[in-house]
Amino acid sequence: MRNDIDEARDWQGQELSCEGCRYEVFLAEGKCQLKQACVFDRYARRIDRFFYWNPTLANEHLNDPYFETRAVAAKHADVFRLPPLLEDPDETVRWAAAARLPQNYLLKLINDPHREVRIRVASHLDDANLVSMIKDPDYYVRTMVARRLSPSTLPLMIHDPEPEVRRTIVRRIDPAWLMRLAQDKDPSVRLEVVQRLTNEQLVALYSDADWRVRYEVAGRIDDLQRLTQMTVDEDPLVRELAVQRLGDLQASGSGAPEARIS
Repeated sequence: MRNDIDEARDWQGQELSCEGCRYEVFLAEGKCQLKQACVFDRYARRIDRFFYWNPTLANEHLNDPYFETRAVAAKHADVFRLPPLLEDPDETVRWAAAARLPQNYLLKLINDPHREVRIRVASHLDDANLVSMIKDPDYYVRTMVARRLSPSTLPLMIHDPEPEVRRTIVRRIDPAWLMRLAQDKDPSVRLEVVQRLTNEQLVALYSDADWRVRYEVAGRIDDLQRLTQMTVDEDPLVRELAVQRLGDLQASGSGAPEARIS
């Protein structure tokens, strides 16, 4: 079985030869080698090794027809030569250029047509510029934004349509906003909320519609009256945990038996 990695071919599948190559003289100087370091090879690793050995040649290959060559050359070329590559038709090249440019150049890619580029842009922008991406059409881009925005800015995203984004927000947002998110329509979001609430705040969710939320409440709530009500919960796992916790609290003399149901 033929192993293509053992061959030296260009991006169009043509076999490569050092004879007649414009860099043929480099072979004797140890600056290139077939199957190891060749700017005309189709494998990015071999192209990268060529530019690592010959970094001054990267500028000459920023317009090569093969996108891998352009992308790898962008990693080694002079920075002032990179801005035009932000308009390259290939997303790999656009990002390779943007990754080395000052942040103001990244702003040119916040509406890039390729989601992977926007995800990478979101992973590098500062808080002030990230705000411009909170309405991105791709949920994973918005998830990346939610992971990196400062907690004080996250309230701008609490109405995001995607539960995964809202769950990310819950994990990082200032605790002062948690009770508002405790009313979220998605139970998986409320479950994230309940895991961050204080014991006193748990009272608000002891009768939540989702058994997973109630189970989390039963495992931590210290209010004996609410916990007593949970011993007759419709879910057997919630009932079992509530009975166990109630017994533990009564045995230890903790809880608040005088509390009144509001």
